[in-house]
Amino acid sequence: MTPATLLLLFAPSGASGGRGLGIFLFQMAAFIAIIYFLMIRPKVQQEKKHREALSKIQRGDEVVTAGGLVGEIVHIKDDRLTLKSGEARVVVQRDRIAEVRPARAAEPPAA
Repeated sequence: MTPATLLLLFAPSGASGGRGLGIFLFQMAAFIAIIYFLMIRPKVQQEKKHREALSKIQRGDEVVTAGGLVGEIVHIKDDRLTLKSGEARVVVQRDRIAEVRPARAAEPPAA
């Protein structure tokens, strides 16, 4: 049974039908608010942060594509980026970047 069906089964019957409807509407509004704050709002904020990160991409940044390719940006032109991964250079669309890692400073030698 769905939650709405259960609520209708346990709603008070008789002359106080308006009161049961008010409680039902309050419960539905609370349910929608919970869904919004637990599922929808965090996803929107995450997408906003990702768009900002994509707009701030610079040469030298390390990125991970949606396909899992890890590379360093060597050239930027509009919505296309040229990545250097190993000895290969690959052109990818900007919106296919899954993760942006800032440019690394000179790495200390391994001990």
